[in-house]
Amino acid sequence: MTGSGADLTARTLAPGDGTGDVLRLDTPVSFWGGVDETGTIVDVHHPQCGERLTGKVVVMASGRGSSSSTAVLAEQIRAGTGPAALVLSECDTILVIGALVATELYGVRMPIVEVSPTDLIDLIELDRREPGPLRVTADPDTLHATLTREGRR
Repeated sequence: MTGSGADLTARTLAPGDGTGDVLRLDTPVSFWGGVDETGTIVDVHHPQCGERLTGKVVVMASGRGSSSSTAVLAEQIRAGTGPAALVLSECDTILVIGALVATELYGVRMPIVEVSPTDLIDLIELDRREPGPLRVTADPDTLHATLTREGRR
């Protein structure tokens, strides 16, 4: 992000549109065993144990296995307890498949986008300075995504 209110471009990994407050995770989390059915981090070894992912734009470098995370994330999306969007700096195929399965089986989309490691840091710094809702719009056709501060455009 080049400055206050600027859009950040990203690559669509799973299409959709989601808006929520940013929740930056210090370390990746596994949706299988690390996040419960309410969207709360329950992994006692995770630095943000107790944080709720539901309705948040979750920002983390990558996911953290297991392959069962696909089914857990898909179910959370269906139940409305999943994140509003995921922003990663490294594609996580397991999470992407979970979002795509939720779209196919349940007709519910949750965007997942990939930004550069530098842009991930810029996004985190902007959110520290100016917290507020972030909209993630991930186009399925162009694979182009934008992250925009809500209420700034």
